[in-house]
Parts: sequence; structure tokens; C-alpha cells
Amino acid sequence: MNKTVSINLGGFPFNIDEDAFQKLSRYFDAIKRSLSTDGRDEIMNDIESRVAELLSEKLSNEKQVIGLTEIDQVIAVMGQPEDYRIEDETPQASYTTYNPSGSKKLYRDKEKGMIGGVLAGFGHYLGVDPLWLRIIMVILLFSWGIGIIPYIIFWILVPEAKTTAEKLEMTGQPITISNIEKKVKEGFAEISDTVNNIDHQKIADNAKSGAQKIGNSLEDILMTVFRVIAKVIGAFIVVISASSLIGILITSIMLIFSSTMPDAPWFNYVNAGNYTDIPMWLLGILMLCAIGIPFFFFFLLGLKLLVSNLKSIGNYAKFTLLAVWIISVISLIYYGVRQATEIGFDGKVVKKEQLAVMSNDTLNIKFRFNDYFSKNGNDDTDFRFTQDSAQNEVIYSNNVELHLLKTTEEPYMQIERTAEGKSLSDARKRAEKIIYNFEIQGNTLILDNYLLTGIENKFRNQKVKIFLYLQEGTIIHPDENASRYSEGDYSNYNFYSDSDQNYYRIDKEELKCLNCPEDDQDWNEEEVDSTNSHTTTVTLNEKGLQIREKRNDAEIQKELNEVKETQKRIEAEIREKINEVNDGKK
Repeated sequence: MNKTVSINLGGFPFNIDEDAFQKLSRYFDAIKRSLSTDGRDEIMNDIESRVAELLSEKLSNEKQVIGLTEIDQVIAVMGQPEDYRIEDETPQASYTTYNPSGSKKLYRDKEKGMIGGVLAGFGHYLGVDPLWLRIIMVILLFSWGIGIIPYIIFWILVPEAKTTAEKLEMTGQPITISNIEKKVKEGFAEISDTVNNIDHQKIADNAKSGAQKIGNSLEDILMTVFRVIAKVIGAFIVVISASSLIGILITSIMLIFSSTMPDAPWFNYVNAGNYTDIPMWLLGILMLCAIGIPFFFFFLLGLKLLVSNLKSIGNYAKFTLLAVWIISVISLIYYGVRQATEIGFDGKVVKKEQLAVMSNDTLNIKFRFNDYFSKNGNDDTDFRFTQDSAQNEVIYSNNVELHLLKTTEEPYMQIERTAEGKSLSDARKRAEKIIYNFEIQGNTLILDNYLLTGIENKFRNQKVKIFLYLQEGTIIHPDENASRYSEGDYSNYNFYSDSDQNYYRIDKEELKCLNCPEDDQDWNEEEVDSTNSHTTTVTLNEKGLQIREKRNDAEIQKELNEVKETQKRIEAEIREKINEVNDGKK
């Protein structure tokens, strides 16, 4: 039967039998004798804390008694004192740690941290430079500040690495006697270097004036704040410039090698905007130099703010890049001027067609689409490179506009095909090559909702404008797609509904919908006096479109009142005449 002893080890209470207690005491005494006097107490405190932690992990409950078996297991983890005697410039022996290989524990490292040590701790845990984590944090801060809340949460929940054992555990180093002693001595060495580097004369001089002390302290605080701000700005500049450089580099490479891959899906679109026919590879090089070089210098500036001892690239490299940048900018300005002159003139081709629609007649307007190019009548394609049914490469576009205007002459339609070019004749030639079709079938006008032109004509803002000149009183019946192509730049009127059931009449001042719901007409109607309003009935039957206006009750009542007044006046005149006749007889 063994005696049980209650001890307090590293701040934790334990029940341990007498033999195990004696062996643990001898173990601690041997460790103390193997250590030098510098930092011995601190090292012993860290070792005791680590032993207490290992013993706590081996207990299944608080009432369990620690025996020789548990003590032997702990000693096997920590190692024997004589095997880990540390002397100056003596190679360290390796030993199997309690932690598995590469295992770490997350702590906050305030010694290497800038604020709370959270990112420095994650750097140790993930095995990456904390600088990259700080750059990511800066990005998150500028992204609506979403990074500040997780940082505060980790600051609160993650403990700080205070003891030597926790600092070793944070970096994944073996928590052994040798590493604990080494870590403590490194701390003393840093403190010693700091103390040795103190300018004692300066301290003595500063002590002469309290105001000077306060001034120096404020200066140190401000310099620290400015350094932190500089680091944050530097990280932001590095991220933005690096991202821009990558994007510019990818774009330039695509342009440089575009001549070797003309079948790429984006090639035609880029080439369509190349009005000057400059080689694409040259355009890629000029873009890389003119835009990439400034971002490269911004990248170096950001690194300089982050890393104070960053080496310069040298004056020769700086002046060479500056000269290349100036040449590239001048070249791009030259080609930019040429680009502008290539589309400096507008040309158009006009075609007129008479419409057999008179006042009070109905004109049906329909927009048709080609299901080979599109499956609906939408106007969502500015221009697209495709093939027609004969496998000819063409440019397809929905740049079609419908304009309604009023005329007192015979109704007619005017089709204008327009394009841009470097001269009037060049623009007109491109406009002539626009393919656009329409049909007139009695009172029905059928219009294409698209135009086509050859791919060799490139994109020069080709467009088709349809002008309908109609007389006052003409009734228009548009289909559901007409409102998408109705424009108001040159029009007197606009459709305000996409329904194919609506009928509109061209009035003097407005395009009046004859059968639209009241909500659709509110915005287009002027407020009228209820006593002067009329009711219009529109009937569509086998006889055609019939329009009949009815007076409302207020107007009818007004006319009845007028009739009654007139009747009273006449009766009064008759009575007056009768009285005169009677007086004459008398």
C-alpha cells in the first residue's frame, strides 16, 4: 500500500502516490542542476507547466492517482536532463516530440504582431509569412470592412502565447528541456542586446526635462502610427498594382499572339475595333509598356513601404523603362488620333417608299426576326460575328430604329442606312453594304428587326433608321415588338405599350391610344374637366375598326339645363305677348 500526496504543479492540483512523487522530485532536481543560473527559475516554471499539461491529458478524472507509469511516460516525452545540456555553439540533439510531426497549436503572437498578434499567430500555424495574411486583411478591410469582425473574434477567442512552452507549441517545435532552455536564453539575449543598445547618455539628458520626455514619447507614438499606416497603404498598393499587372500581361499576351490564332472567339471583336489595321502584336506590346510600366513602379513603391531595406532596381533600369514608356505613350497617342479619324465621318443611303394609307385608315406595323440568327424579336444584340444560312461570315446587329412623324403630304416611309468611316465616301460605301429588308402588303408594313453586313466591312456603328411620315388621324396597329425599336430622338410620337392589341391614333399633339387601359394612358393624357370629357368606343369586327364617341352624363345634364332655360325664356316671352294683346283689346 502506497501513500498518496496532493501537490500543486503548474497551477494544477494532482493526487500522486509517494513513489511517483519522489521520482518526479528527483527529475526536477536533476533538471535544475543541469541548467545554468541565467533564467533557471523561468525555465523551471515552463517545464513544470508543460509536465502539468502532459499529466492532465493522461488523467481520466480528477480523482485518479498519478503513478510511476504516468511519470515514466512524461519523462519519455520531455527527455532526460543529461541528454539535453545546452552549451554555446554545440549542435542540438534531436528528439521525438510529444506533438506529432508538424502539429501546431493556434496562439496569438504579440511579439511579432502589429496589433493583436492574430495574423502573426496564423502565420505560424499555417506556415506562411504573416505579410501575405496582412495583405489579404487589407483587401478585406477595403471590401466593405468584412475582415474586421473575424479579426476581433479571433482576437478575443485565441489565447496569447505567453509561456515558453506555448511559444514552442505555437511554432510546432518540440517542447523539451533543451528547447525550453534555448527559447528562454534567446529571450534573455534579446533583452541583453536591447539593454546594451540603450543610449544611457541620451536617457540622462532626457531625464533633465519632463516636457522633452513627453515630446519624445509622442513622437515615438506618431512614428509608430505612421509606420503602420504606411504598411497598410503599401500592402494596398502592392495588391492593386499586382492584380493590374497580371490582367495587363494576360491581355497583352493574347494580342501579341493573336496573329497565330485568328480562329479565337474574341479575335474578330478585337479586330473589328482596330480601325487603323495596326498589327495586333504591336498593339499588345504598346499596351504592355504604356500601362504595365507605371503599375510596375507602383508595385515597387508598395514593396518599398512594406520592406524598408528593399534594394533599388538601379538608375539604368529606371531610365530605360521611362524611355520605353514615353515612346509607347507617344505611339498610342498617334494611333489613337488615327482611330478617331477612321470614324470621323457619317455616311448614309436613303430610300423612300410611298404608303397607301390615308387619314382615318389603319396601318399595321410588324417587326419580324430571322430564327436562323435569333429565336425572338428582342433588340439585345449590338453586333455579333456569325454565319448566314449560306455559311457566309457576316455581322449581325439589332441596331434598327423606328421613328413616327406627322406630315400633311402623302404618307411615305424613308429608310436610312448609316455607317461611319474615315471619309464621306468611305462611310457611304460601308452604308451601301448594309443588308436590310422590308415588305409592304396593303395596309401592313413588315420590317426586319436586324441588319446584316459583310465581316470585311468591320463594325463601324452600322444602323438602320425607319422614318414613317403619316397624316393626322391615321390609326396605327403595332405588334408587340414595335415598342422596342421605337425611338424618340427624331420622332413626334412614341409607343408606350408592348401589347399587340392596342390601336393608336395620330392626333395633333399626341399619339392617342384608343383602347389602352386607363393606367397605360395616364402619363400621356392631359387633365381635362369632367364636364367636357367624352367617352370613346372602339369596335373591331367584320366591318373593320369603328370609332364612336359618346357624351358623358355631366355633359348631357348641362345640355338639358340649357334646354330648360331656353324653354322658360320662350314661355315668358309668349306670356308677355299675350298680355300685350289683351291690353290692346281692352
